[in-house]
Amino acid sequence: MLAQMPAIVQQNIDALLPFALQYGVSFVAAILILIVGFWFAGRAKTWTMRALARGPVKDDMLQSFFGSIVRYLIIAATLLAVLGEFGIETTSLIAVLGAAGLAVGLALQGTLSNVAAGVMLLIFRPFRTGQYVEIGGIAGTVKELTLFFTELNTPDNVQIIVPNSGIWGQPLKNYSSYPTRRVDITFGISYGDDIDKAMEIIRSVYEADPRSMKQPEPFLGVIGLNDSSVDIVMRLWVANADYWPTKFEITKKVKERFDAEGITIPFPSRTVYQIADAAD
Repeated sequence: MLAQMPAIVQQNIDALLPFALQYGVSFVAAILILIVGFWFAGRAKTWTMRALARGPVKDDMLQSFFGSIVRYLIIAATLLAVLGEFGIETTSLIAVLGAAGLAVGLALQGTLSNVAAGVMLLIFRPFRTGQYVEIGGIAGTVKELTLFFTELNTPDNVQIIVPNSGIWGQPLKNYSSYPTRRVDITFGISYGDDIDKAMEIIRSVYEADPRSMKQPEPFLGVIGLNDSSVDIVMRLWVANADYWPTKFEITKKVKERFDAEGITIPFPSRTVYQIADAAD
């Protein structure tokens, strides 16, 4: 019995060796195809974006979108080549997928809706790369538009990935679309302070700021009488890039001028009246 064992093992090895050689080579070839294919897909995306940048397409978002399409096409071709290495008829597979297109479409309707939304965003261009937008309560700078999602970067450097379908179906605020923005700041002063004096201080501060535009004309007026303050609103126009620096600096300078000129910014307060008891 023991003498027959080497012969049986040898027979099994002889039977399995052609199979192992055939599929072992196919397996190694498939791995190489995957590595080269994914590497080439990444390189092709970069080449496409560079080629578009040198041509008439100067928009970063368009370059990224078409580069993403090229990458996914090469990945799909790579996967078909891997299947071909194992003897799977890719033409038959494509025919089967085509026949089952309705079922695949229903199963992947979320993914397909992202692709469709990405195409619509590319056509109508509600935003561009580098612009600051707010979508459904999420705000950030647009970094990239791909076939399936849009990447945003928040001011505190957090990455946000938003599916394209979630963008297309939501109200969108684009803070960078127009070259100018209006700065609105409300200042509260005490009821005992001189309103005209406070308004003159505010006016002198924004008129001295070179970023403040003369047209449209700035607005300054009393907007409300609150429980403990008289509210004065200032509205002026600046270049889009100057919005936050102007708002921060004018707020600081008005506060400093108020302190120097004796204008007070009141804290919330409440007056309590006590009615004496008639028996007393």
